[in-house]
Amino acid sequence: MKLFRWWRGILLAFLLLAVLRFFLPLPFSNEIIIFSIYTMGCSFLLGRVGFISFGQPAYLATGAYATAFYLFYFGTNPYIGILIGILAGLLISLIVGPLFVRLRSDYFALVNLALAVIIFYMLQKVLVDITKGDNGLWFLTNIASTPVLDLSKPNHFYIFAFLVALAIWALYKYLNDTIYGACCLASKINEDKVKFLGYSNFKIRLTAFVIANTTTALAGSMYAIYLGFVSPEMTSAHRAADPVVVTILGGVGTLYGPIVGAIAYTGMKDLISGLIGNWELFIGFLLVFIMLAGEKGIWGTLEPLLKKALFRKNAFKSE
Repeated sequence: MKLFRWWRGILLAFLLLAVLRFFLPLPFSNEIIIFSIYTMGCSFLLGRVGFISFGQPAYLATGAYATAFYLFYFGTNPYIGILIGILAGLLISLIVGPLFVRLRSDYFALVNLALAVIIFYMLQKVLVDITKGDNGLWFLTNIASTPVLDLSKPNHFYIFAFLVALAIWALYKYLNDTIYGACCLASKINEDKVKFLGYSNFKIRLTAFVIANTTTALAGSMYAIYLGFVSPEMTSAHRAADPVVVTILGGVGTLYGPIVGAIAYTGMKDLISGLIGNWELFIGFLLVFIMLAGEKGIWGTLEPLLKKALFRKNAFKSE
């Protein structure tokens, strides 16, 4: 019974995504899925550990370019490309993590932004012979067909992305329900009490940093496979706020927030941009409204109302 309750929320959330697929264009659905994976890591860092990171594009580009290098220069199997992207994200996180997580939130945000700028410059200028600079790497025709789920086909890719997002969401759901998840939240609120209980704030934050940014690298790998193209643009400074905006839009620290935020952000970008060029203005107004309404985000605002409605329905049935 507990297992069913644990999975109920996951299945309901992704059942909604599956139903939406029949009403939304396939490219839009794929973008929502990948963007939600991209945002899950940022949401975990901000909601559970209290780290606001403007450097997520750096880890996104790490996964994307590691996959792209493999597919452009060495091989054709997309699954191996994704695995290489994940390992690259894990490696970079382990290298910079011990330095970054020692910093406070404001310095942490700035040093991650600096990392994104450095990687952007390296991809665009320093490593131009390998990355092809602003022209990017095109490898769509290099992606080989694979059995069961052929990632070179958009419909098959959607199924794969859907299953990956489900697994990542379940992982964060599990982490939130464990002692480690409680320690992350405690480390955010009161470091001294965590230390008094015998836990290491440094290890807690480093683990969260590695998990979150490896998830971001996974999203980058999936972007690379889906588009068949990568360019330094994905790690430019003006993209740095995207995952943070989506996290706040959906609801900081909530499990459904990344999905809801990705749907709202991507929907407004695709729909409003077709009518008005400066669509970011509407995102800004919406964020201001959300902050003034209680800083809970879309899902954070809707969740208590849905729980209340469900409670009334169950109470009515019991009578």
